Parts: sequence; structure tokens; C-alpha cells
Amino acid sequence: MNLIKTHAFGNDFLLVDEAELPDRDGHAALARALCDRHRGIGADGLLMFACRTPSGADASMRLLNADGSASEISGNGLRCLAAWIAHEGGGPVIEIETDAGRKRLELLDRSGARYTFRASMGQPEDIRKEQIGVVNQSIEAITLRVGNPQCVVLGEVSVERLQSLGAALAIHPRFPAGTNVELAKVERPNHVRILIWERGVGPTEASGTGACAAAVAAMSYGGADRDVHVESPGGTQRVEWRSDGLFLTGWAEIVATARWFGGGAQA
Repeated sequence: MNLIKTHAFGNDFLLVDEAELPDRDGHAALARALCDRHRGIGADGLLMFACRTPSGADASMRLLNADGSASEISGNGLRCLAAWIAHEGGGPVIEIETDAGRKRLELLDRSGARYTFRASMGQPEDIRKEQIGVVNQSIEAITLRVGNPQCVVLGEVSVERLQSLGAALAIHPRFPAGTNVELAKVERPNHVRILIWERGVGPTEASGTGACAAAVAAMSYGGADRDVHVESPGGTQRVEWRSDGLFLTGWAEIVATARWFGGGAQA
């Protein structure tokens, strides 16, 4: 099986053409084996793609988290796939079908194996502020969907707080299908700093949809501008919230191609 290793701000993915997969069974076990950082290749998720869809999109994608669970979309994974398509001769506008709808990406720049895109992510949905009881306290959170479920807690941003709140909120009964969690602080009207706990993965260096969710929460309840830079441990992405939806700008990088020989695929 041929694989492509990619990352966007340290949020890494393994890409595989669905034509390489024998069937649709056993993919969760395959994702766990491939994404294992000690016994596999290592990644935050496995992204399975097919090129030239019947709908006319450049590609379609399905994403499994490192633990084998399904995810509707990843903003960084979306860019990683677009980078591979551009590398193979596609662009400058690339459209990808996801479980959260079709997404359009505009290629802004290429520098070696690094590709910068501005992606149309659609409108955020179900934005609400609520009180959630977690780790023996009641916290104020902003919940919403940006193609996938998100829970943003404005205020202190620290690794210790992420380890307690992030881990607990990601599997809280309030979210039957789990949720992605961001701690976010508005440091300036145009700058938001975040830490991320991704559903099915844990702490990650960056998240495209997480950056979008944190930006929307900061814009709605934290006094942030409608055009902000969102800083995470892996780097800074730009999020614009306009009348026609959210736009996410950042880069993705192709790291390597590899050949998987199947070791541990049933782990």
C-alpha cells in the first residue's frame, strides 16, 4: 500500500488512495496501526481519498482519527489532500467532497513541498453559550459545529487546564458523539491563542476546524475582530468570518511517500 505523509502546522496525516484499499472493512484497525507513532508510521489521522468524483469535484475524502473513529472533516487534512492534488498537477482551485459537504480551496502560494491555501469552510452552525458541569466545576463553554462538533472555552490557556478540561469535555455526556475542544484566549482583537484536544486523538499541535471554532467563539463572545490570526503550538492560521461563511488560510506540507507492508494492521 502506497502512503503519503503530510502535515499542516504539525497536525499530521497519512493519505491513501482508496483504490489501494482492498475493501471498506477493517479500516479502523488499519488507521490505528498506521497512526501508531511507535509501531506504525505515525499520524493524527488516516485520510482516504478518491480522485475525480462523479459530482465533478477534484477528489473526495474520508477521515479516520488515530483511534480509528470517524471524523466528518479536518481543515488541515483538507489542505493536506489539496497539497497532494496540486503536487500532482491540480489547481489553482481545488474542490473536495467531504462528509461535511464540498469545500473549495484556492492555491495562494507554493514553496517547495509547502502549499498555502485559502479554504471556504462554510457557515458555522448551532452556536450557543452554555454551562457544562465537568471536573467538579461548572464552566462556560461555546458549542458549535464547523462541519464537526466543537466546544470552546474562553479564558486561561494552559497545558494543565487542557489536560483536565479538554480530556473530560471531549467525552462528556453532553456530546454523545464526542467533541473537539479548544481553550482560547483573545490576546488582541485580531489575535487568538489556542490549545487543542481533538476527538479521537488528544492534544494536537494545530487544527483547522478548531481554529475556525475558536475564532467564531472569540468573535461572538470575546470581542475579537471578524478577521483574526489563530495561534496554536504548531503555528498561526488566519480565519475570516464573512457574510458568505468562514475562510481558513494556512499551509500544508508534503513530507514523504512510503510503502506499507502490513505489519500490525490487525492490532
